[in-house]
Amino acid sequence: MFNALRKPFKRLGLAALPLLALGAQMPAQAQDWQPTRPVEFIAPANPGGGWDTLVRTAGMVIQAEKLAPQNFAPINVPGGGGAVAWAQIARDAKNDHKLFATSPPIILVPLAGTSRFSHKDFTPIAQLNTDYSIILVRKDSPYQTVNDLFNAMKANPGLSVGGGSAAGSMDHIAIAGAAAEAGLEARNVNYIAFSGGGEAMISLMGKHVEAVVSGAGESAGQLEGGELRALAVSSPERLGGTLASVPTFKEQGLDYTFDIWRGVMGPKDMSPEARAYYEDLFARMVKTDAWKQASAQMGWIDAYQGSEAFGAFLDSQLDQFSTILGDLGLLRR
Repeated sequence: MFNALRKPFKRLGLAALPLLALGAQMPAQAQDWQPTRPVEFIAPANPGGGWDTLVRTAGMVIQAEKLAPQNFAPINVPGGGGAVAWAQIARDAKNDHKLFATSPPIILVPLAGTSRFSHKDFTPIAQLNTDYSIILVRKDSPYQTVNDLFNAMKANPGLSVGGGSAAGSMDHIAIAGAAAEAGLEARNVNYIAFSGGGEAMISLMGKHVEAVVSGAGESAGQLEGGELRALAVSSPERLGGTLASVPTFKEQGLDYTFDIWRGVMGPKDMSPEARAYYEDLFARMVKTDAWKQASAQMGWIDAYQGSEAFGAFLDSQLDQFSTILGDLGLLRR
């Protein structure tokens, strides 16, 4: 288990894999409530990032497998690393027809002081999967390895790395942790925050940043286009499929991994019946062949947790990331 006090960046994020056993604790069929109109399924960022990919993939699987009587309509609400969407959802606290995708920024952004809403202001529904971070450069980039990039950053601290989440949030933590392991001062990494993964990629292709840190799953399709190269992935071992050729940080001499868990939450005062319905719905969804096939294509690792276990997991992440942001000098809460 990660030791935040002695090696704050050695092993970031609580791995979801040891919690897979909790998947057996799936709720019984919730028959007391079901949606009566389309469900607003919010990605708190622009199209192209991890939240957007999760929302659209889950919505398509639910519809294709006829798991719900209503569609799950994907809605992008970008801004503030998630803060704009969270504020909107918080104002609609009793809406049983609203959900949103979540991941480490729901912990990190409030700790950094850029949102007054935290995970405690919403209802945990389910954790679905875990992913890893990946470092991308343009195909014509002079950096052939991740150590090439970090050595250039040591020589020129102004070199910038972009990401689709706010300063002090997930992508920033991922690159800062890797840089620290490579011998840089984590707080000196020139991280540029964008409103989503898509915007970060546009900036990379426009040569406004030297590299981009992103979710490995959401980058698989972009790598297939041939305009980008991947320098490193934060998984313990190499991933499969399109990402099989991407070396890990460990292979390149950096003892570093980083997990990106993703899940679903709802408004704070959602009815217990609606919460139970959605918890059961996603428990059934992750067992479908369609979801398993999509997950394999994205490089996602199954990590289902029900509402109660997911809530406890979020509380543990709060303790862990408070230490990490303190080491970065970014803790504001």
